[in-house]
Amino acid sequence: MYFAFMNEQLFKKICVEYNWNENTCYEPLGSGLINGTWKVTTENDIYVLQSINHQIFKKPEYIDENIKTVTDFLSKKYPDYLFPALIKNNRGESLVELEDEWFRVFSFIKGTQTFTTVNNELQAFEAAKQFGNFTALLNEFNAHSLHIVLPDFHNLSLRYQQFEDALKNGNYNRINECKEAISFLQSQKNIVEKWIQFINGKEAIQRVTHHDTKISNVLFSECNNGVCVIDLDTIMPGYFISDVGDMFRTYVCPVSEEETDFNKISIRKNIVTAIYNGYMQSMKNLLSGFEQDHFYFSGEFMIYMQALRFLTDYLNNDVYYGCKYEKHNYNRAINQITLLQQFQNTIK
Repeated sequence: MYFAFMNEQLFKKICVEYNWNENTCYEPLGSGLINGTWKVTTENDIYVLQSINHQIFKKPEYIDENIKTVTDFLSKKYPDYLFPALIKNNRGESLVELEDEWFRVFSFIKGTQTFTTVNNELQAFEAAKQFGNFTALLNEFNAHSLHIVLPDFHNLSLRYQQFEDALKNGNYNRINECKEAISFLQSQKNIVEKWIQFINGKEAIQRVTHHDTKISNVLFSECNNGVCVIDLDTIMPGYFISDVGDMFRTYVCPVSEEETDFNKISIRKNIVTAIYNGYMQSMKNLLSGFEQDHFYFSGEFMIYMQALRFLTDYLNNDVYYGCKYEKHNYNRAINQITLLQQFQNTIK
């Protein structure tokens, strides 16, 4: 597992890189599980310092180049569009390697806040609107000029194949105890087939897609209006169902994927509607009829894929996701299976 690391000696080296004086201080910021993030306060300004998890992102330079390319496009085409800009060090670099860690610095947008959970339909609407607007503004940008930072990230065929491999080669005892969950996921293989049909459809267009549309990746004003999207590490060419599906998966249920009281898992229909209305405000005229027909399928696709990934990891003895207890990934899988069933009942 990767753990973001920071100590006084390392921070002093970072201060030298950015010409920050000895009175500069830092504190942890946010609750992200992938990268380490800190709020840095200098005598003159506030910044966001972040380390890149190079165990997941094998080529940090790809992320840096993607963000700069998109930033250049937006600053020229839509100069009023607001998002945190990369700050260059004293050598004009926006990506710095120190002690086998990769760091970058962003401007801190004052008067904004983030949320870790969706508490009401306004938050869902505003977040969906921001992610839709981000993709819409980049409609004329060549998505295929971006680096693929996470190959096969949302490749459902691959995830199902990994699931089948785990059934053949995984922990025998765990396979036996998970027969009901395994049977259910196998019974839903039509979702894989529908996904294949979608991506092969002539009207399914690859656009600049965020790929990580959880609510904490949106900045909100103090009045709870959406300001902009953040954390552009996973921007790549992709299909809109990745972004919409991730919103459905993480917004519509009042409890998270960590909940083990599965009776608490339900679908908030007003949040489903808010996601649709918010995203479509910017994207309705850009999505083909074929794509619009798959709007709610995006939720099935994403929830199903995550259920597959959690159970696959459990069968493989928890080699990918972190676990805090013996059946952590199993419970996560059952959580997502329950969510999928509830979601399917809602969109019928």
